[in-house]
Amino acid sequence: MRKSLFTLSVLAMALAAPLAQAHEAGDILVRAGAITVSTHEDSSGVKVDRGSLAGTDLGGKASMDNDTQLGLNFAYMVTDHIGVELLAATPFTHDVKIKGAGLDAANGKLGTLKHLPPTLSLVYYPLDAKSAFQPYVGAGINYTWIMDGDTSNEAEAAGFRNLQADNSWGWAAQIGADYMLTDKLLINAQVRYIDLDTTAYVDHPGLGVRAKVDVDVSPYVYMVGLGYKF
Repeated sequence: MRKSLFTLSVLAMALAAPLAQAHEAGDILVRAGAITVSTHEDSSGVKVDRGSLAGTDLGGKASMDNDTQLGLNFAYMVTDHIGVELLAATPFTHDVKIKGAGLDAANGKLGTLKHLPPTLSLVYYPLDAKSAFQPYVGAGINYTWIMDGDTSNEAEAAGFRNLQADNSWGWAAQIGADYMLTDKLLINAQVRYIDLDTTAYVDHPGLGVRAKVDVDVSPYVYMVGLGYKF
């Protein structure tokens, strides 16, 4: 009888172990996985802002495609329920396309832009620290560093050069959840909205002008991955 009780006690402790102190003050969480930037852009028309045709509105719209990269996520638990979190990733690459512009040469794939979206957030975990399932909400600030503009061959053949875009500051909000597989190992899923506005520029030396288009990218960012608690 005692042996049976002892066996049951050990089994109960083993089953409860993954639930013990899922997140508590002082923990460091490191997560990695696939992260996708899904753009929901809304743009102004293409306008000439430099040269003899300055002020001319060529119309049309700009679009940017989606991209998936390696996402990295670091969190420090300030209390059992509040953490500070940093989102990082390998550089995203987006094709920039123009459609419907009055200048036919401007339509089509303009080029590609790369960016990094570091985001710092304050997150709140409402459940008890002993729960294996840890949903959370968060809000913070994003800085999108846009780099390495590359004008497409098609656009260069039409005379365009030097595609570039402005960096962006904006707010960010997120929901997500961790599930503890063991005391240390977890799986994670999260969704973010980032307020990202930029202005893209491209030169046309042959015409002596520079064109620009304002783009409200407003992406949703999805990440699924594994994590480890230190």
